[in-house]
Amino acid sequence: MSDVIEGLAVHAPKSLRLFLDSLEVMADIGFHDFEVGTPQRLFVSVEVWVAIDRLPREDEEVHAWNYDRLRTTVVELAAARRYNLQEIFVQAIFDRIASMAGVDALRVRSVKPDIYPDAEGVGVEVSSFGGTWPE
Repeated sequence: MSDVIEGLAVHAPKSLRLFLDSLEVMADIGFHDFEVGTPQRLFVSVEVWVAIDRLPREDEEVHAWNYDRLRTTVVELAAARRYNLQEIFVQAIFDRIASMAGVDALRVRSVKPDIYPDAEGVGVEVSSFGGTWPE
């Protein structure tokens, strides 16, 4: 007996999205006097859409898109310098990851969780597409 039902379309993957969700890093960031020189917590999320032909066909490490690259990029850039603006920090992450082979679309988000006691955070998001999802 076949698993395919006659007359129904067989679906195939159309996109491959990899993500690093809410990585906590410390960064010297902010333009207020009380922020300068006082590292703050940031939660950084990165979503990478990769060409569907890069979907691994075999369950082997050599076929993986290594998450360590995303994490290392964020950690290195957070420690590399002081930033006045989250926008500049997020753009630095975006630029570095966008230059990696196989990236079709990208979204980077940074959140400062400790700014207002009545809010989960304030942040910035940059993406390579308009809307909520790449076309």
